[in-house]
Amino acid sequence: MPARSDDMARQFELDRTRLRAVAYRILGSLSEADDALQEAWLRADRADTSEVDNPSGWLTTVVARVCLNLLRARDTRREEPLDDGARRQPAGTGTAADPAEEVQLADEVGIALLIVLDTLGPAERLAFVLHDMFDVPFDDIAAMLDKTPAATRQLASRARRRVRGVPAPDADLPRRRRAVDAYLAATRGGDFDALVALLHPDVVLRADAAVVPTPAPVTVSGVERVAGGAMASMGRARAAAVVLVDGRVGMAMAENGRLRVVLRFDFAADGRITGIDVIAEPARLNELDITGIS
Repeated sequence: MPARSDDMARQFELDRTRLRAVAYRILGSLSEADDALQEAWLRADRADTSEVDNPSGWLTTVVARVCLNLLRARDTRREEPLDDGARRQPAGTGTAADPAEEVQLADEVGIALLIVLDTLGPAERLAFVLHDMFDVPFDDIAAMLDKTPAATRQLASRARRRVRGVPAPDADLPRRRRAVDAYLAATRGGDFDALVALLHPDVVLRADAAVVPTPAPVTVSGVERVAGGAMASMGRARAAAVVLVDGRVGMAMAENGRLRVVLRFDFAADGRITGIDVIAEPARLNELDITGIS
């Protein structure tokens, strides 16, 4: 039976939790997801729904289209400098999000997944999230993207490969992953001694100008200075995950579901960390190949 406007309003409230989950996974930001839901409802409320036979599916489409527009707008801003305002407030209409809820949602979805999703193009991200996470048929997604179902299936497949990662032939990969896992755990927990044990005595950390930010790149050498710098990033570490960076084990940090900082590691023969490159400049981040780690 076609939906009347009052029926659609009730359906929207019934589906709100699921629609918010869809928006959050597409956008990776709770404030943007809430903004998308608000915009989707305004569109739904103005639309003629007298011919809508599947209100729940129709609402999912409306939310997805709003999110797709936000992703495309975001994609055009990737090269913009990350100023203080951008760090504090994600794109959108400015709805405030509860930081604790943001952290909880990121943990539930998976920080590594959100980081990799942020490296995908809008169409790939939409196809993967809607199909693989919410079982939306490819025919429906194709209509949103103005593509064929076969092309949409390929988009989701490419995204899936990046999310899952590919097994690397490097025999040292498992040991290096354990080292980076331990580095992340020590940083999150503020365990200075554990961090020192992971670092080579001659370790060098290089950070680009956007990390702090500073007028120029920064180089820090020596175990205690490098470990002390890591301790200063405890807050960021809570939103970090181990990923593959250009095929090597690394670490990425997100903020509101957006990739902000990447760490690349060099290792000695004994497995200790000899070098850390910290990357935050948007142009450099865009050049990195970041995938999940299987």
